Amino acid sequence: MSLATRGHTFDGIEEFDNRLPNWWLWSFYLACIFSVGYWIHFHTLGTGHLPQAAFLAEQQEIAARLEAELAKNPVTDESLLKLSKEGGVVAEGEKAFMAEGVSCKFCHKPDGSGLTGPNLTDKFWVYGGKPLDIYTTIMEGRPNGMPPWKQNGSMWAQRVTAYVLAKVKHTNVAGGLPPQGKEEQ
Repeated sequence: MSLATRGHTFDGIEEFDNRLPNWWLWSFYLACIFSVGYWIHFHTLGTGHLPQAAFLAEQQEIAARLEAELAKNPVTDESLLKLSKEGGVVAEGEKAFMAEGVSCKFCHKPDGSGLTGPNLTDKFWVYGGKPLDIYTTIMEGRPNGMPPWKQNGSMWAQRVTAYVLAKVKHTNVAGGLPPQGKEEQ
């Protein structure tokens, strides 16, 4: 029995001209067809979510569920004080306070001593220094130029409030803006 060869030799070795198995050929053909469909679905038409977009959508869904859960439990002075004692929450609040772009540090300075916004390090507060007052100021904003931050969500505002309570309030940073508002009792 003579087997067909490819017609060339290398080091005395001939290459046979064997046909690939059908299962391998069909796997290859189906993979090619699938890749064309995948490309059209995700990259050309844009009707599917790529992994990164799907991940972001999933994270937004989780955040919405957490916000809904937080809405069931009202924010109180006690809950905000409890959060201010949790290191992870305070660290997340600090990241939000110091974030690049539009954030708290541009009006209140990174140390909280005040630039165009009031000094957060002393015992004088324009709209009250209780935890719930601070939280409400962050969420709703104030007419003197403090913008509302409710678009970032209640969880974000609670973290920033926890940071202000734990690391900024009553630090009395030298060189801060002069006292504004009423002295906290």
